[in-house]
Amino acid sequence: MVSLTKSDIKRSNSLFFKPFKPLVDHSSSLSQIDELISSKRYEAAMKLAVDLRNLSLEGLHYFQTYDWLMLMTVITLGYSGWMIVLALHVLQCYSSLSGDLSRKGQLSVQKKDSGKVYLSGCLLMAILSVLNLVEHSPPLYHAYIGMTVFLWTQIFSEHRLLRGLWRYLRERKAGYFIKLLFAAAVSVVVVELLVHSFTERKLYTWFFLIAGFVASILLHVSIPWRSGIPFFVCISCWFLSVFTLMPAEIPDNNNLVVISGAIIIVVSLAAKWLDTHAEGNKFWQSITFHESRKPMCSMLYCIQILLVGVSSVMVFLSTKHRTQNQELHSSHQFINWLVAGSSMVLPLFSGNGILSRLSSIFLGFAPPFLLLSIGYEAVFYSALAVVLMAWILFENACRYSSKAKDSSILEQNTEEHVTIGSDERYLQLSDVRIPLIFMVLFNVTFFGTGNFASIASFEISSVYRFITVFSPFLMAALLIFKLFIPFMLVICAFSAITKLVRVPRLGCYFLVILFSDIMTIHFFFLVRNTGSWMEIGNSISHFGIVSAQVVFVLLLFALTNLYTRTIRVKPLSTSPSLKTL
Repeated sequence: MVSLTKSDIKRSNSLFFKPFKPLVDHSSSLSQIDELISSKRYEAAMKLAVDLRNLSLEGLHYFQTYDWLMLMTVITLGYSGWMIVLALHVLQCYSSLSGDLSRKGQLSVQKKDSGKVYLSGCLLMAILSVLNLVEHSPPLYHAYIGMTVFLWTQIFSEHRLLRGLWRYLRERKAGYFIKLLFAAAVSVVVVELLVHSFTERKLYTWFFLIAGFVASILLHVSIPWRSGIPFFVCISCWFLSVFTLMPAEIPDNNNLVVISGAIIIVVSLAAKWLDTHAEGNKFWQSITFHESRKPMCSMLYCIQILLVGVSSVMVFLSTKHRTQNQELHSSHQFINWLVAGSSMVLPLFSGNGILSRLSSIFLGFAPPFLLLSIGYEAVFYSALAVVLMAWILFENACRYSSKAKDSSILEQNTEEHVTIGSDERYLQLSDVRIPLIFMVLFNVTFFGTGNFASIASFEISSVYRFITVFSPFLMAALLIFKLFIPFMLVICAFSAITKLVRVPRLGCYFLVILFSDIMTIHFFFLVRNTGSWMEIGNSISHFGIVSAQVVFVLLLFALTNLYTRTIRVKPLSTSPSLKTL
């Protein structure tokens, strides 16, 4: 039997072997079956044989998952250790905690103590490596255990920081712990929503309905004067919530794509009007700031508007030729490539204010997205951009309303050192909202118009406007590029917001990694080895996609940095009180 073979292999390699107890006396069961057959009691022999077969299958599963508990424990400890290391790094480098503990004499570093920790870690690693070699464990076992030991060695080497953190928390008042628990609860709820959205994308509808209502109420309280910002934020969130109710398989609707081009132009005109007419207002000065007014900016804006209009016309003409079974003209194909390629370069020459640069990026990626769209996903592009604008307005209002509060804190001469430099401040507990909102928007950019099943079943007409000859690699590249465009919009807005509120972008990115790892652990425990092939494949793919999301976001950060690195934000005031913003 296969289960006996597996048992012999494990017995010969394992130092502490645990047999499958129901099959320990399998030889007596076989002898009993032979006796029943000899006495012509076939029904009883058949029943005993079926029971033995079922036990053999259970034994096979037992030996196939023999190391399951050990591997689950090691991998979970590895992820937990990585998250703790990441959290300690954020606290040390991007928060005021390290400076507070140093001033209180709670963070004196002794290399001798750290050396003992590293020596103990090396000894433990050596012992575990020898045990794995004796048991002939696969190379991946060595990698899992080695990484886990390394991470926890790093944690214990920061024992003085951990003790200082414990003393720091003991000195806090009850109000601080209430805020801490509230932030933790909100973070857990959002992360769990993201986990379940992989199988139920309609959860985003409820999220944006609630977020629009809550954000509008907060803005109504924060802004001391009447404005349409709370209403705009609410309507934009509710508008985006509609798309996750639509089918993942996008139906062809050429007229909707053409109309969406007009919607993109209207949205950009509104942003341009705000950028031009609200620059003198103190509330808008952070997002409408320009170091210099370039004469070419207006001309650049007109060119981008023209390219969006041309792309809408080319969508109509290309689809008309296809529906009439006519071959796409080479001139049309050339114009499509030219419009899509040139439009993505133009944002590099736009103004350096937040609103002007993000509007130019929005217009720059609109032509290729329109030319690759076949239905309602073209409208989703504008809806996503409007929500990103609402996010910027929300953060700007929070920054504006916090000025007076931060000034009063400075006047009280507190010991809080909350600035890293002239351009950035330390992260605070309330800043957790920024990576959380980013993760929600980053995920809804895909789930707003599809699901994982729709990747493999895209409509060929979405790439017809660029290529008419069947080329699977080029077609797949165009599809992936189309999926990348909304992601890039979200990351550009995220980078602009970190500059607006003066928080370190790298610190926020580490928090994104932290929350992504929480999702990864959840998906790790949801991986299945039983059931249908689709269920097993989906569980593995979800775990793999979330694991790769960290690297994917990092690559897009590097790419979008070309567009966002020159963005400038005007301080709310030149007074020293701004150092506590």
